[in-house]
Amino acid sequence: MSNQESNKIIVIGGGYAGLRTVERLSKNPNNEIILFDKNPYHFMQTDVYDLIANENDFAQVSVDLFTFCMGFDDNVVFYKREITNIDFKNKKIITPIQRYSYDYLVIAVGSRTKFMPSIPGLREYAYGIKALHRAMYFKQKFEMSLFNKVEEGGTYCTPINIIIAGAGLSGVEIAAQMASFSIEFYNRNNFICRKLNIVVINAGKTILKGMDKLLVERSEKRLSELKIVVKHERKVVGLTEKNVTLSDGEVLPMDFMIFAGGVEPNGLVYELDLVKNKDAYIVTNEFFQVPQYNEVFAIGDCTTIYNDGKAVSPTADVAEQMAELCSKNISNLILKKPLIKHNIKSRGVLIALGRGYAVSKLFGIYFKGYMAYKVKKIVEKVYAKRLDYRSSRGCRKIFDT
Repeated sequence: MSNQESNKIIVIGGGYAGLRTVERLSKNPNNEIILFDKNPYHFMQTDVYDLIANENDFAQVSVDLFTFCMGFDDNVVFYKREITNIDFKNKKIITPIQRYSYDYLVIAVGSRTKFMPSIPGLREYAYGIKALHRAMYFKQKFEMSLFNKVEEGGTYCTPINIIIAGAGLSGVEIAAQMASFSIEFYNRNNFICRKLNIVVINAGKTILKGMDKLLVERSEKRLSELKIVVKHERKVVGLTEKNVTLSDGEVLPMDFMIFAGGVEPNGLVYELDLVKNKDAYIVTNEFFQVPQYNEVFAIGDCTTIYNDGKAVSPTADVAEQMAELCSKNISNLILKKPLIKHNIKSRGVLIALGRGYAVSKLFGIYFKGYMAYKVKKIVEKVYAKRLDYRSSRGCRKIFDT
């Protein structure tokens, strides 16, 4: 650190927005940054479809936050802590162990799967995939189901029935990846038993609500080719260990279900004395500050931003854009410069639809098939390499001392 008085900056949340904020603000040696997260790793949620379908293991979709933060100069540190509340008036965050003071605070805690208590059996029998441990548990269950069918052998076997509630980006990508993986798995190994029923339950009239019409059409065509059944304008209203009941009264057999039908802010947000919207997300101004406190910013999936009156979809790309502008505005606050209003829009959409196939729209240009798939993989690898470089640097510092 230099002789100049340091700026104490706390970032809560080791997701896409939180890590990019740390990267940007660490460039100023007078910024003393603490990153907090209840988990010791960053989970690359955009790669979850590959994890579940065995193209990646958990090490390839996670980054150690201890070594990541050690990979900077001496002005960044990580604490594995659960934040219980924040004392905004006295500028302190509260953990079960102690309190930490800040000059500037960035809340980037993200969102979680919303298990609605109004749906009987949902929490007991459905799996969310926004948390790494839940995705890992589902991956193992999926693998065991495939193995059990192989073990049945012979000319007769019962099908695996997979229900995916929610036809947003996560639900569609996971359905397509599981279907294509299973087809390849059975064909490559010449198994007789090849029965896999994947049903996507969609509350709307089309999948991928709010997305570009051509991307939706191409995605629907691909799901059909993979023999995935989509039931539109229906909702899940109840679960048992073996069945799912839909809003029209239909009862579907179920080996397991992924619930991708709704999200809510992470638990900490509910404890904070801040202005929130009707869905409990933190309200921010055009600079990402919370209304009550100029030194407090909220970015990523725990807040909702708008462009031309329309909510901007909460993607990893949007979260990183928010982090970059948030970092710039904190720097401007420190330097007593004017803040910059956001004008964030999605720079593109990449939808993985099975092994070797994707559809995308980047900067107004459409791609589909293997080319789109390669573009998505390149984007994911560039992101992972950047984090891996920092983490490797931190690891060397540990073992070289």
